[in-house]
This record gives sequence, structure tokens and C-alpha cells, in this order.
Amino acid sequence: MATIAMVFAIGPAPTASATPCGAPEANVEPPPRQEIPAPQPVVQPPTGRRPTHTNDSAPLPKLGPLISSFLKPTVPGQKYSAPMVPQAGVVPPQPNPPTPGLPQGPNATQLQPNAAAVPPQPAPQPAPGPAPASIAGAPTSLVDWVTGPNGPNRTLQRFGISGTDLGIIWDNGDPANRQALMAFGDTFGYCKVRGQEWRYNVLFRSNDHDLNQGIHIADGVPSNNYSGSPVWANGLSKQVVNSIHKAGHETGIIPTSAISLGRTQYMNYMSIRQWGRDGEWTTNYSAIARSNDNGQNWGIFPGSIRTASGDAVPGAGFTPGNENFQMGAFMKGNDGYLYNFGTPSGRSGAAFLSRVPPSAVPDLTKYQYWNGDNGGHWVPNNPGAATPIFPGPVGEMSAQYNSYLKQYLVLYTNGGSNDVVARTAPSPEGPWSPEQPLVSSFSMPGGIYAPMIHPWSSGRDLYFNLSLWSAYDVMLMHTTLP
Repeated sequence: MATIAMVFAIGPAPTASATPCGAPEANVEPPPRQEIPAPQPVVQPPTGRRPTHTNDSAPLPKLGPLISSFLKPTVPGQKYSAPMVPQAGVVPPQPNPPTPGLPQGPNATQLQPNAAAVPPQPAPQPAPGPAPASIAGAPTSLVDWVTGPNGPNRTLQRFGISGTDLGIIWDNGDPANRQALMAFGDTFGYCKVRGQEWRYNVLFRSNDHDLNQGIHIADGVPSNNYSGSPVWANGLSKQVVNSIHKAGHETGIIPTSAISLGRTQYMNYMSIRQWGRDGEWTTNYSAIARSNDNGQNWGIFPGSIRTASGDAVPGAGFTPGNENFQMGAFMKGNDGYLYNFGTPSGRSGAAFLSRVPPSAVPDLTKYQYWNGDNGGHWVPNNPGAATPIFPGPVGEMSAQYNSYLKQYLVLYTNGGSNDVVARTAPSPEGPWSPEQPLVSSFSMPGGIYAPMIHPWSSGRDLYFNLSLWSAYDVMLMHTTLP
């Protein structure tokens, strides 16, 4: 196996804890806030997404100045020096008026499929080239924390977030105010508050392009669609995707991927039925949510529900093959299609592939599924026809067309050893390369998972968010491609 180059600054390590409420910062009284809607779910720590073979007693990296020969040196006193305002130096557009058909309060809204906007086709991309040289072992380093009480964004004090995970990141597609949006999973706040301020999911926004300095999140401002986070009140990020109460038993609403088509945001999420052993969980269904106001409010298309089994959603029925699309990874192809890589719930399944015209994202009847038999072909409206494009175990995954490699690229963690690995291919259908390791779980103990590619990665610089279970927070990583 190739040597994995990990670069960390040396400093005292905090005590590892699998729950944010083990941190002393989370166990103080929160600042006064205006009256807010109470989170709907009952507190249930998300132990099911915990990676297999984690080492919770391992020390965590404590960042001082990053020491790395391939990153520009940090200028003393300038890191995160921008004021915490919605967009430093830029007057953000005024909040949009309420959008018909989208929620204006804490309850979820169900959308009809014909409410989908017709977006422009994806911008042309360079044609895929020959298979690149192996990227296995490409130098990878930790840039900085994105979330956490002691990270540069001070997310507990500024957003009521002591711990969260995933950090699924995508470009909002808004030419007037380009931002990277980030969706997070189960989220804890101040632990002395009844319910520990737990939310199913939250969202951040950032307009930082200088990623070698980390990701800066501006303050959340109520009713401002371009502020750092949709919030219930100053200092408390709100739950953005709510339950539509379709399942009899639901313990989580977890984003798995998201993408913009024009200025319309689409998010794939999974409804958690039950957490199991480490790295195992079952789902009720996956579905697609939409936002027309830069992630401020979300509505859900009931017709996009893919039930995981016949008894998951009363009266909804079950289509064989949909169990393989409970988790997704959206990607724009260079042929005008929107691709969605699917995996079953948990971290042990293989990867499958579907595609859909961008104007029909919430309409499941318009999807085509890749069947690799007999040379390979696309099968319309039949998820049961999909065959694996590469085998499992595949954990939470992200995908993009990489213009530097001139190849399609996926990142995920590979279950058993739980390393961050990459695969490349000249087309979404493949053939996909063998797994190419980027981050070893031995190099970064404590349980790494969910490598989410930053859409503003360019050239040799590949940036991605990565969750660390023992801290239960999200880091920004940087890989220099060969």
C-alpha cells in the first residue's frame, strides 16, 4: 500500500469523546435568545453512523499554524480576519419574498412534482481523457476545523452547534452571490438545555474561495437568505429539512447529497428507521427536497420517495432496487444529464448509478439505471435493473468531474479498514479504477468518514470535508494531486 502523507501541527490533544456533550464548552448555560420553535425529534445520539473499528481513546489533532510545504504560508494575524457579517465587503441581495409552496415555519411542506423549476443545462465540460496516473498516496493534510466549539468558526457560541457531521458541500449556482452551501447531519448544541438543542440537520453558507485558509462562516442573520446559516434566532441555526411524517418510526432526517440547478437547490436525504451496530442502520426511505431561496426553506416531493422495504412507509408500496438508492451522490455529467450514485443504507453496500434530465429531478419515472451486463446499457424507470458499478463496502460518498484529472472522481470510506479512498473513471459508467487510498484511518485515528468534495477545488488542489467521529465535528482536508 502506498504511503499516506499526513501533515499536522503538534500541540496538546483534547480528550476524545464520541458525543459533543462530553466537551466542557457544551455544558454551560447558553446565552439569552428570543423564543424559538422547539426541535421536533426526541434526542437520540447518532451512534449508527459511527465507523467500524474506531479508536475513541486516540488523541485528536490540535491545530496550531499548519505546517505544509505545498500550502501558502499563513500571514500572521490575517487568518479569519474578515468581520463576521453576512458577506464581508459585499452588500448581499435582500431576502426574497416568501416563495409559494415552500415552508415558512417549522413544519415541512410537501411539494408537487410539477412545481419543479426547469433549470439550464449544465455548462459544457472538457471531454474525459485517458486514465490518469494513480493518485494513491497523494499528499493530504488537515487544513482546519469547519465546526466545533474551539474551531475558528466557534460554532457553539455563534450557531448553537457543539457537534455535527457530514458537511455535504455544493455550489449554490447564484451568479449574483456565489456561495458554497454545506448541509450537516444530526446536530447538538448546548447540552444543559432540555433536549440538548438537538436538530436533525442544519446548513451553513460560505463565500470563501481561499480554501488553504480554511472555510469561514459569517454570522447567521434571521430572514437573510445569504447569511452564514439559516437561524431560528441569533446564535441558533435552525433545522432546515423537517419530517413529513410518512414513516411510522423515524429517528433521523440525514442529508446525503445536494446540488444546484440554476439557482434552485436540490437535496437527497434519508429517513432513518433504526440505528444498528457500528456503521449499520436501516432507512424508511430516501427522498428529494427543494429550496428556491438559497437553502433558507425546504419543501419535499412525496413522489420522490424511494422506500427501502415494503413495510417502511404505510401505503407507499415498494419498488425493487430502490433499496440501493437510499444514500446518494449527485454529480453533473458532461453530457447534460444529472447523475446520482446510490448505495444502500449503512456502509457495507456496493455503488449503483442512475441519471435523469435536470428538468425532471423529482420525477422518479424519468430516471434511467445503468446495467453493466452484456456491454452495458441504460434501463428507464427500473431501479431493479441497476448493477453495481464497483463493489462495497462503500461509505458516505461524493462525486465530481475533475477538470485537472480529466476524469470523474468519487471519494468515500471503505468500510472495513475505513480509509478515505478515491476511484476515477473516464465516464460515470466506468470502468472505475481500483480503490486509491488518500487518508489512512491509522494516520488519523478516531473514526473518519464522509469525505465530501468541495466544488471550488481546482487544478491540483482537491479540498474535501471529512468527519471525525471521536470529536463529532467536521474538518477541511487538502490533497495535492500528482
